[in-house]
Amino acid sequence: MKVLLINGSARHKGNTFLALTEIANTLEKEGIESEIVQIGAKAVRGCIACGKCSVQVAVESGVPQLPNRCVFDDDICNQISAKMKECDALVVGSPVYYGQPNGSLLSLVQRMFYSAGAYFVQKPAAAVAICRRGGATAALQTMNMPFEMMNMPVVSSQYWNIAYGRSEGEVSLDKEGMQTMRTLAKNMAYLLKATANQPRPKYETRQPMNFIREN
Repeated sequence: MKVLLINGSARHKGNTFLALTEIANTLEKEGIESEIVQIGAKAVRGCIACGKCSVQVAVESGVPQLPNRCVFDDDICNQISAKMKECDALVVGSPVYYGQPNGSLLSLVQRMFYSAGAYFVQKPAAAVAICRRGGATAALQTMNMPFEMMNMPVVSSQYWNIAYGRSEGEVSLDKEGMQTMRTLAKNMAYLLKATANQPRPKYETRQPMNFIREN
């Protein structure tokens, strides 16, 4: 089993990375492999709703299955989606900017889930928010919401998945925050092991709708 951890900070070795490393180290002790990937400081495109990754395009092109990749291939989106194909669970971490996750991370997650959702569906997931003072719960909720739309079991901890720190390395001084990361990892390991040989749920045919009605 393997867990993919996405560092949604432009700083490769900053506080978000340290929190994710605490999770990765605990997963290793639980016998579960992990990999931390960085979104880095390069631009990440936002979804433009072009539909080039949709079922209709697959049908029209004669491709027997969904492409499972975004049409834009000039950033990290498709690379990370491909990694997720081989992983069993996901952890997404971000610093808090104005009470929100890093915008680049949100763009990445939206495009990955829309274009390569088959690689994510039904796999356990967790979000981690790192902040100086406030806004972490709002950022955490924002990151958790896509998981719930993808039938991904959301992994909790002893507290919200939050740790505090501003200057590089400061998050390591947050004893409760680091303990929260370790507990999160143990819960993730437990869930993966408990469901390893279980059949996945079968769902009803989806019935999407909105609230607009023609007269």
